[in-house]
Amino acid sequence: MRSIRLEKSISQEKLALLAEVDRSYVGRVERGDNNVAILTLSRLAGALGISLAELMQRAGL
Repeated sequence: MRSIRLEKSISQEKLALLAEVDRSYVGRVERGDNNVAILTLSRLAGALGISLAELMQRAGL
């Protein structure tokens, strides 16, 4: 997710705001420290402007 976010020049704070999650949560997800619910993944994908399927594919899931 981090590489996609950086490609789109979106800060963690902006992504968190768009996905309605805490900024520290975005950091933990990017580091792999959190298991993420599918609904949250969907919101993060939407905030990145990509489909959930693309996010999962690029993450190797």
